[in-house]
Amino acid sequence: MERLQKLIARAGICSRREAEKIISAGRVTVDGKIFRELGAKADPTKNKIRVDGKLLHFGAEKIYLLLNKPRGFVSTVKDERGRKTVLDLLGENFSERVWPVGRLDLNSEGLLILTNDGDLTNALIHPRFEVSKTYRAKISGDVTEEKLDKLRAGIELDDGLTAPAEIFLLEKNLVEVTIHEGRNRQVRRMFAAVGLDVKRLRRIKFSFLTLDGLKVGAFRKLTAEEISRLKGELL
Repeated sequence: MERLQKLIARAGICSRREAEKIISAGRVTVDGKIFRELGAKADPTKNKIRVDGKLLHFGAEKIYLLLNKPRGFVSTVKDERGRKTVLDLLGENFSERVWPVGRLDLNSEGLLILTNDGDLTNALIHPRFEVSKTYRAKISGDVTEEKLDKLRAGIELDDGLTAPAEIFLLEKNLVEVTIHEGRNRQVRRMFAAVGLDVKRLRRIKFSFLTLDGLKVGAFRKLTAEEISRLKGELL
């Protein structure tokens, strides 16, 4: 017996966190009965588990992609406003179901992982694992070490104090930032809190993964060694 949210993620429907929302919304049935309790369990070998009426299967191949996201694409599976999503970059011939791990906002670019592995997704975005994410940011405004020191120590945002960040001034208005959190638009909000505006933001590293050799808009599969390393560090 396993928790429903874990089973839904294992079936490649979505991440475990999104699965909890689906369960709470009453979209999951087990043998025809709606289950809304997050602690509910089922046996995939005995029970028929459905999401929105669709029977779940648990033998789907796990897929792990690394994408170099350009600006102008949203990091979601679907967009209610009709904007292009990162899945559009995979092409018409790519039919496997995947989703982005975390988000890069519409005007941000760079490294994004896509997968159908719910357990790995949950580990990569969970705060307790402190997975590092490194960005290059082009800044508008007077960039001083005093302001950067405030960000290095942690800055108060509307959703709480940020954890200390690693920040290096590469050029006059170009900085490299490494954080271990995943709040919405966090890097942009951090700089705004000290009176600076991020004009361009590019994620260049996620954990040990980089964009080396990957053109903007292109993607590749993670190697077996990369997958094994990610799982070994997190799961």
